[in-house]
Amino acid sequence: MKPSRKGVIGGRYKPLSEESVEKVHETAMRLIEEVGFEVNSETALGLFHKAGAQVNRERRLVRLPREKTIELINTAPSEVRLCGQEDKHDILLGGSRVYAGTGGTALNIYEPDTNQKRLATLEDLRRIAKLVDQLDNIHLFMLATYPNELPVEQVDVNRFFAGLDNSTKHIMGGVYTAEGVKQVVRMAEIVAGSAEALRERPIISMIACSMSPMKLDAHYGDLVVVIAESGIPLVCPAEPLCGATSPVTLAGNLVIQTVDSLMGVMLTQIVNPGTPVIFGSVATSTDLTNLGYLAGSIEMGLINAAGAQMAQFYKLPFYATGGMTDSKVLDSQSGYESALTGLLCALAGSNFIHDAAGLMEFAMTVCYEKLVIDNEILGMVMRAVEGIRVDDETLAFDLIKQVGPGGNFTTAKHTRRFMRTEHYLPTLSDRDSRADWERKGSKVTWQKAGEIARELIADSNHRLPETVRRQILTEIKGIVD
Repeated sequence: MKPSRKGVIGGRYKPLSEESVEKVHETAMRLIEEVGFEVNSETALGLFHKAGAQVNRERRLVRLPREKTIELINTAPSEVRLCGQEDKHDILLGGSRVYAGTGGTALNIYEPDTNQKRLATLEDLRRIAKLVDQLDNIHLFMLATYPNELPVEQVDVNRFFAGLDNSTKHIMGGVYTAEGVKQVVRMAEIVAGSAEALRERPIISMIACSMSPMKLDAHYGDLVVVIAESGIPLVCPAEPLCGATSPVTLAGNLVIQTVDSLMGVMLTQIVNPGTPVIFGSVATSTDLTNLGYLAGSIEMGLINAAGAQMAQFYKLPFYATGGMTDSKVLDSQSGYESALTGLLCALAGSNFIHDAAGLMEFAMTVCYEKLVIDNEILGMVMRAVEGIRVDDETLAFDLIKQVGPGGNFTTAKHTRRFMRTEHYLPTLSDRDSRADWERKGSKVTWQKAGEIARELIADSNHRLPETVRRQILTEIKGIVD
């Protein structure tokens, strides 16, 4: 049996010194107090005013004194539990514990056997849910694709139903309408057994983004309020882009990211003190030749690793971004970009690395084969985060003394005991001799990954209980079954 590595303690890698963390914090507090941020939701604007913020309604600017900002941050929980339909999939975000998951919401599916992409459908989302449910190093399922055939009014309920009906892992997703939020919450209550049971064991969570720089959109501001009122865990990420919607410097980008996410965090605590909220980053660099968005730059890994340090400073759970690639195919670029950014985030102790599996082409496309490949990468990443255990057992003085000079350790009980926990055992990587590899068909990585993906999807048998499905389909309108 291979060990299950999740919630491993990271934080050994620190791109920021303690002094630098303090400087980023001080700059963020000055911006919130002296410059302010734009709030375009009337409801949110009123709530900030009621909470004691200085509000310029003509410019829709909100400024808060540093003491009030800190008070609201401290009101948010330092840990957030995200539960699966099965207890074994529960995760606890906070501190420097590391988990990884998928990301979204991609519009396309890439098929490497034809080297073509196509629009994603609802059936793709169901199949991806089945696949992710069986990939051990992907710890939660963030709804990865957008069902292009559906009107937006039906997207929320169908995406979350596809997740809940095809995976036992925690389901996280972005949302599009306030009514959709309410219907999804009701759906999750039915699955959980009651409203109280859902709050006790939240099997879903939602995402509502801020806009960089320092702006709360009217629609997403309203969604933050609705989700916070429901008591469902909520991620408040921001996506500043170096040189475009933030300063070109990584430090300046980090300041904007910090302010932008804290806007959402503070609003949730004004709406419903104690709301389980997650500080979030999708910050990245840009292509300096055209200021286009980049998903696989090493700077993205650095910024998000630094974001983990800021989250730890504020004692907030952290949603980081890493593991993507800008490549259009499953090539070496796809591998090294995905591995490096994911590794930096994980070593820094990012609590949930989203987009860590399956995404490519500027986060616009999902690939089934890449989900399997990234599952392998994440297994190695989590082993690296785990570090090296040093104690009397692993130092093995008595064994070395017993075997002596010139001996070997192959048949030792110590070897059998530690071989699986000390070393990551790959399920995809090729370690055969060339002769054996050729005898098995000389398959390249993506071909083996495709075979694994098809087998896992075919073997998946999770489905909600029929009584629960019937109740959901009766009560929640617009679901395509």
